[in-house]
Amino acid sequence: MSTKEKSIEVDRPLSTVYNQWTQFEEFPQFMEGVESVTQIDDRRLHWVAEIAGTRREWEAEIVDQEPDRRIAWRSLDGTGNAGVVSFEPAGADRTKVVLDLDVEPEGVVEQIGDKLGFVSKRAQGDLERFKEFIESRPQETGAWRGQL
Repeated sequence: MSTKEKSIEVDRPLSTVYNQWTQFEEFPQFMEGVESVTQIDDRRLHWVAEIAGTRREWEAEIVDQEPDRRIAWRSLDGTGNAGVVSFEPAGADRTKVVLDLDVEPEGVVEQIGDKLGFVSKRAQGDLERFKEFIESRPQETGAWRGQL
């Protein structure tokens, strides 16, 4: 697996940022290549995305969720990935979002892309688009504060 860590500061209160991140089905609005995310139940998500020009589907499981602190997941099948998104206060009404992502590039094209930094750049771009997404709204679009 290849590990990436990226972070960004968002001009919104911590609970607002956390609540928005839990709206998984809205990920395609700011995550490059993600076609859809369907929340199956409190722990499982079905993903459809285009990776290195290939359509991929997989199921992921939320393995840890602490409201306003972190969400951790791992893939159960398909494209190998796991990670943690952490949320930290960064001053008055500011939040630091830290993404630790482990991905398993499949095939030569994805391995080369990973070595050239494409996965890292995509992760940073996704965080930047998330920042724009949440900062362009007066409030989060919903909240899911489930604890596992």
